[in-house]
Amino acid sequence: MQVTKIRFRYYAAAAGVLLSVASINANAQSDNQAWVTDELSTYVRSGPTDGYRIIGTLNAGEQVNVLETSGDYTRVRNSDGNAVWVLSDELQQTPSAVEQLPALEAQVEELTAELEGINESWEQRVSSMTETLEVREQRIAELEASNQALDSEAEQSRQQVRGLQARLETQEEDLLMRYFMYGGGVAGAGLLVGLIVPHLPRRRKKRDRWF
Repeated sequence: MQVTKIRFRYYAAAAGVLLSVASINANAQSDNQAWVTDELSTYVRSGPTDGYRIIGTLNAGEQVNVLETSGDYTRVRNSDGNAVWVLSDELQQTPSAVEQLPALEAQVEELTAELEGINESWEQRVSSMTETLEVREQRIAELEASNQALDSEAEQSRQQVRGLQARLETQEEDLLMRYFMYGGGVAGAGLLVGLIVPHLPRRRKKRDRWF
């Protein structure tokens, strides 16, 4: 998602550069301006044919104002204010590279600064995301260790409960055995007394001496 946003901003900035160039071109055409071609410097004449004498030159990329056109020549006014005739083929309707270069360089510098800012912001976000991920991984490791410790304690508790249950069952069996032995002893003693008592000699009653 972030990469898409960065690309969009990059494309938007590049589109801004192109729109700036197009704006320059549109302004140039609306102001009836022209530029000498970038490839060469050209001679200018005093009239609109080759028969007129050469009176000077225009530098490559120089901006001029178009006054009129006659045949193969166009009458222009240069930066010095002089009206001269130049071959129409040696003029162009778009700003020369010399004219466009400063604006393009400024746009490139602006775009470069913006991309550097985006890159720095992206690196900060990645660093923050990495730190957050490390913290979460550490927290997960702590929770897993705590869970293992709790499982170990629970297993120990279960073992203790099983041991206590075994002891309780043993004690119950011992208690039942004691009750059984005690009851058997009491019953045996009663039986023995019942067998012995009938055979004991009885005392005779003393007679009254008065009779």
